[in-house]
Amino acid sequence: MADPSSYRPKPGQIPDSPGVYRFRDEHRRVIYVGKAKSLRQRLANYFQDLAGLHPRTRTMVTTAASVEWTVVSTEVEALQLEYSWIKEYDPRFNVKYRDDKSYPYLAVTMNEEYPRVQVMRGHKKKGVRYFGPYAHAWAIRDTVDLLLRVFPVRTCSAGVFKNARRTGRPCLLGYIGKCSAPCVDRVSAEEHRELADEFCDFMTGRTATYLRRLEKQMMEAAEEMEYERAARLRDDIEALKKAMEKNAVVLADATDADLIAVAEDELEAAVQIFHVRGGRVRGQRGWVTDKVEEITTGALVEHALQQLYGEETGDAVPKEVLVPALPDPLEPVQEWLTGRRGSNVSLRIPQRGDKRALMETVERNAQQALVLHKTKRASDLTTRSRALEEIADALELDSAPLRIECYDISHLQGDDVVASMVVFEDGLQRKSEYRRFQIKGFEGQDDVRSMHEVITRRFKRYLAEKERTGEWADGENTLADVSSDGDNGLTSSDPLTDTPLANGLKDDEGRPRRFAYPPQLVVVDGGQPQVAAAQRALDELGIDDIAVCGLAKRLEEVWLPGEDDPVVLPRTSEGLYLLQRVRDEAHRFAITYQRTKRAKRFRSSPLDDVPGLGDTRKQALIKHFGSVKKLRSATIDQICEVPGIGRKTAETIAAALARAAPAAPAVNTATGEIMEDEESETTAETSGEPVSAGAPDERRGQER
Repeated sequence: MADPSSYRPKPGQIPDSPGVYRFRDEHRRVIYVGKAKSLRQRLANYFQDLAGLHPRTRTMVTTAASVEWTVVSTEVEALQLEYSWIKEYDPRFNVKYRDDKSYPYLAVTMNEEYPRVQVMRGHKKKGVRYFGPYAHAWAIRDTVDLLLRVFPVRTCSAGVFKNARRTGRPCLLGYIGKCSAPCVDRVSAEEHRELADEFCDFMTGRTATYLRRLEKQMMEAAEEMEYERAARLRDDIEALKKAMEKNAVVLADATDADLIAVAEDELEAAVQIFHVRGGRVRGQRGWVTDKVEEITTGALVEHALQQLYGEETGDAVPKEVLVPALPDPLEPVQEWLTGRRGSNVSLRIPQRGDKRALMETVERNAQQALVLHKTKRASDLTTRSRALEEIADALELDSAPLRIECYDISHLQGDDVVASMVVFEDGLQRKSEYRRFQIKGFEGQDDVRSMHEVITRRFKRYLAEKERTGEWADGENTLADVSSDGDNGLTSSDPLTDTPLANGLKDDEGRPRRFAYPPQLVVVDGGQPQVAAAQRALDELGIDDIAVCGLAKRLEEVWLPGEDDPVVLPRTSEGLYLLQRVRDEAHRFAITYQRTKRAKRFRSSPLDDVPGLGDTRKQALIKHFGSVKKLRSATIDQICEVPGIGRKTAETIAAALARAAPAAPAVNTATGEIMEDEESETTAETSGEPVSAGAPDERRGQER
């Protein structure tokens, strides 16, 4: 725990001007980003008596080891820079609204030659028109199904579309009139785009025009005694009205607005947003956040606006935004929103009438969301804190382990040996920092040696990066600094010379460094031998400030280095529950990677060329012999010993393996050594994708 006075800037050193400041911990990781109209006045608030600070603010300033700032010319620039740094650094102490799900949008791909209507989630793409978000994907599909009667726009995938063009036959929707079938040239690309434009116009709220046009066409068809056509138009009108009923009118003047409401208590805040377009509620979403410092409702609204519109431009930012409290100061935020939209944006509190009534509805939804969140989490913040304290007490640590790393080894009878590293911070998964390793130094089922190798590799990288970052860790505060860091590394340039600074968070080839931050606790999946191997690796590297423990699966005992007896935590202990979660997540991540590698090996195996040999018998052969290399050297009689393999099949396998040329040897680029088989040595591999949470995988056979 750091003393804030140890890094407090000297009097007069902080400028009295707008800017953005960053607190960093002892490992130079940004833990908090803030902006201020006056940097001097704002930063002075952090260096007062600790007893007068908000508990989370007190934790932040004692975790930090330095503070730096960047001066800007206006408060709008400060707002923009604060948003970009929060996105880049992902500081742990900043207000971060957590979506409880990925909201689906109704999307029209206007960037394609033949636009397609579909459900989309995730990041928005350029050239695609989005409507929503919706609470459920089925709500989008119901709406689209009704509108396709009137606007028969393509909804099929690219593969189905290409297949229909190749065969000259449309899909089922083309036959039943719910697609204009541009795939078989029933309409031209221009006509189909006009349909997509009309679909988008209707979704933006311009409904009266189409209803009047269809009603006029229906009356004309009836007068001309074209009753079948009139009946179809009547059904089209009913379909449009039914689609409109799904979004009732809430604002009679066809307003485009977003309404934001906040429900909060001392620890958390819930935000609800209603998206109103053309006077109808077109989407709803909600966020929940922990309050990391003493913060006003106006500041919560400001953070919500940043997250809501930080990546949006043009019509995605409405003309009017209604909020429960105004940010202070208001002008920079309003100017920032106007810049995002390209025209004036009104940010205000509704006082009376329909807008005030709708705001009360949004506020009730926010209150309900906060109550539901608390029910689900069951005081999760308090529980996590208690769990970390119990672990610290049981392991006799100086402080609660805010960062825990857990390691597990996985293999199949000694083949495809891999390891995983998972990270928990403040008792929560930090999936962006998960890592996985390939073990190629030896063969066989030796979890102890594998654990020693993994711990050695991980902390060698840490020591190398620590040595490189040491040259600037004690540098002075920078008054103008262009930077960007976070999980993807950090770059910084000198404001006067614009030359790169040696910050040490990227390697010589420009790749991001992965192991810059050490844990307070290393957990290994295993008992005494694995714990001893991990501790020996740390001792050999001269690291003596990181605690090590192991969690044995049989009796859930906690083992410490050099101890003959385990530490037994009560079954009801929150600390034991957290250690179990960490261990199970490491096992799940390791075994998933091991299976992925094994599946990849099977897909590229010479056994794929053996006719009539399915996956089950391929796996039986690999399990029996251990590798394709050993299978290639086996006799026909030995191959026949595998269950399910007859002599004729064994002869076919032997002949196929004899014809297949061995794979070219891989070369370790670091040492120049030739590696065996198709795999080569790698250090830490990052898992580029977020890992889905779930129950740990069951161990299958001899798989570990």
